[in-house]
Parts: sequence; C-alpha cells; structure tokens
Amino acid sequence: MEKVKFTAMKDGDAEDYHLLDGLEREYASGTAKRLLEALVQLDESLSGYQITRLGHSVQAATRAWRDGADVDWVVAALLHDIGDIYAPYNHDEYAATILKPFVREQVTWVVEKHGDFQRLYYAMHTGGNPHARDKFKGHAYYDDCDEFCASWDQSSFDPAYESLPISHFAPLVEEVFARKAYDPAVIRAGERVVLKDAAVAAQRA
Repeated sequence: MEKVKFTAMKDGDAEDYHLLDGLEREYASGTAKRLLEALVQLDESLSGYQITRLGHSVQAATRAWRDGADVDWVVAALLHDIGDIYAPYNHDEYAATILKPFVREQVTWVVEKHGDFQRLYYAMHTGGNPHARDKFKGHAYYDDCDEFCASWDQSSFDPAYESLPISHFAPLVEEVFARKAYDPAVIRAGERVVLKDAAVAAQRA
C-alpha cells in the first residue's frame, strides 16, 4: 500500500495509520538536512548588514563554539534566526518551535525571547522599547538570554571575523535532530547549563 484508503481522517483504519506513521518517521529523519538547506537560504533574506544573514548565523555559532558552548547552545546560535525568511515578525518564536523538541528547555526559552532582548541594542533608534526584556526580569533564564545576545548575537555582524564553515556545524545539527523528540533527559526542565566553558574552549582552540 502506497497511500491511505481514506479521504477523511475519521475513516482511517490501523493499516492506514501504520503506513503514515512509518512515512512520517522517515520524513522526520531528514529534518537536519532540510534545516541546513534552509539556513543557506538566509543569504536571500534581509539585506543592509555588512554580512548576510547566513554569515551572521554562522558567525554566532562560531563564537559559541570557540567559547566552549555545548552542542545545544551551538546549534541554537546557528539556527536562532532561521525564521527570518518565513516569519519576519516572530522569527524568534519560529526558531524556538523548531528547536523545542530536541534541546534543553533553557535553550528554547532563550531562542524564543532573544528578539525582545536584542531590542536593547537598537530599539531606541527606531521608536521601539529597548527595555522590552524587562518583563522577564526574575526568570530563571533571564541572564542566559542576556549573555546569548551580548556575546553571540548582537556582536556577530563583523565581516572581518573568521567564521568556521557551515559544514563544521552540520554534524552537530544532525546530532541534535536525531534525538528522541521531547525526551525528558534532553529537555531537562529547569536546569541551567552555562553558555561558556573555558576548559572546553581551550581544547577547541
């Protein structure tokens, strides 16, 4: 059987849904590959910066890598702006939704809120609220998002910075998206992991 028999989901039987389950699992296994391809499309998104959006993403990930960040943080830094193409007004939420089943809760929250935290650096020039982040004061991950933006996001627009190639990060993306979705051992709700590890950074250097 190559296709289900039903034309309305309520009419499907076990055979139909067994077929779909297998096909969906097979398709899901290609998520990392599709995300890496989509990342390259960032070169076609917002212009005006001194580097492309892809260049920004790879630079942010490189800074995270060189700071000794773990795989969750590095992949988050790489993919944090992937929503720019399809969700320009809520790109942060878009990226967080993609990452949510496969990374720590801490990382998902930081990616989801980084748009508000980034306003500190520019909103005063555009009529926006540079203190949009203040509504999150007291949150367990507030300082993590502040550091994510200060160290890896707002600083990664430098055309002179020598970033690692996107191929360097491909195995990390594949590792993250090969995880079991929503595994409590991965999500680690309420747990904080530092963004920077000097010992790991020294090894990578």
